[in-house]
Amino acid sequence: MAAAGDAQINWSSRFAFLMASVGFAVGLGNIWRFPYVAGENGGAAFVLIYLACVFGIGVPILMAELMVGRRGQGSPPTAMANVAEQSGRSRQWQWVGGMGLLAAFTIEVVYAGVVGWVLWYLFKAITTGFSGVDGAAAEAEFAAVLGDTGGMLLWTLIGLGITGFIIYSGVQGGIERAVRIMMPLLFLLLLGLAGYNVFAGGFVEAIDWLFTPDFSKISFATVLAAIGQAFFSIGVAMGGMMTFGSYLPRSISIAQSVLIIVVADTGVALLAGLVIFPAVFNNGLDPAAGAGLIFQTLPVAFAQMPGGHLFAVRFCLMRAVAGITSMVGLVETVTHWVEERYGIARHKSALAVVGSIAVLSVISLLSYNVLCEVGLGGRNFNDILDYFSNQILLRLGGLMLAVCAGWVVKKEYSRDELTPLGDGLYALWHFLIRFVVPPAVLIIFVMGVAE
Repeated sequence: MAAAGDAQINWSSRFAFLMASVGFAVGLGNIWRFPYVAGENGGAAFVLIYLACVFGIGVPILMAELMVGRRGQGSPPTAMANVAEQSGRSRQWQWVGGMGLLAAFTIEVVYAGVVGWVLWYLFKAITTGFSGVDGAAAEAEFAAVLGDTGGMLLWTLIGLGITGFIIYSGVQGGIERAVRIMMPLLFLLLLGLAGYNVFAGGFVEAIDWLFTPDFSKISFATVLAAIGQAFFSIGVAMGGMMTFGSYLPRSISIAQSVLIIVVADTGVALLAGLVIFPAVFNNGLDPAAGAGLIFQTLPVAFAQMPGGHLFAVRFCLMRAVAGITSMVGLVETVTHWVEERYGIARHKSALAVVGSIAVLSVISLLSYNVLCEVGLGGRNFNDILDYFSNQILLRLGGLMLAVCAGWVVKKEYSRDELTPLGDGLYALWHFLIRFVVPPAVLIIFVMGVAE
């Protein structure tokens, strides 16, 4: 079922689909989360396990999500219901798609604020280049950002405005046009920054950190962190890939596309490490600095390195592009559902979705200061949304998606959608989606609930 006003929407080309999908997958999780998670878990040992998890878990479940989207031809709830019905099962599987839809919306409420920080830091990079910033000043600067609700709201609304304009303009007129420019720019910026580091110092140490495994550092916690990062880094179970899959013509191979998406996503994560860690090592900073790595640690490096002003601008611009392209996928997921469910034209649906996110973002931003102590069970509003979306909705939704693709959808239907995948590779995918992905996701779900 096509959305109102967007009947028979398809991507205009394979390149457009790939850029949109890579843009959705490549977000701050790659540039922000991956480096500090790798840093906290021993570098290369983590990367090795992460790569195994990406191809053993990420690839099969991403193929499943795109397959369900294209087969089901609708928003995530509709697509899940349709593929289940086609296989002689209950349409109640729509609730699995609903979990992805709700996850996209709740994630976006918090994510919009983080993108606001990114845009704010881009402005600071352009105007100051973080000149003269030391560790104490960087920490104080970030604390000042969190304490300035008005400033955070302004930059959050700017990010939402950019995203809303892209969604408002439609799939081909908005999303495709944006990603055709933004994604090549992202890759060029990454390659340029990594190339700079080859000559700026710290590059050899970064290579050693990321690619020379120390198996003594591998623990059960490392494995869990790798599984979690692999699952979340490519954007599965958020409804975005299923929505993009519903626009995918049958002439485009899902398997080949997934391989390109995953390789690009992983490449960005590793390149981000080669951008960030050389600056960290060259300036005697801590690679395991945690979530504050790109907001508190790196400004110190920018202040100390030759050409740091230009490096800071390029890095922050790259970070902003990654944040916006991921927001586009999240907002498109909900907008498509609103169009379909209520028969509302795209421009009105986009305004309604972005407006509701903007309103809730105010509460999200206040959770960093005024409302930081207000909440339930020791969790403030942001913590509750993060726990509910990441620990519950994404993990449970991903588990049920794998079960649906492996055990509910008839083999002839999944085989048809995954053509021209060879028989041996299809059998491998079917085995992984049935017997490997569900227990792996179940483990991180149980561990997440237990936290």
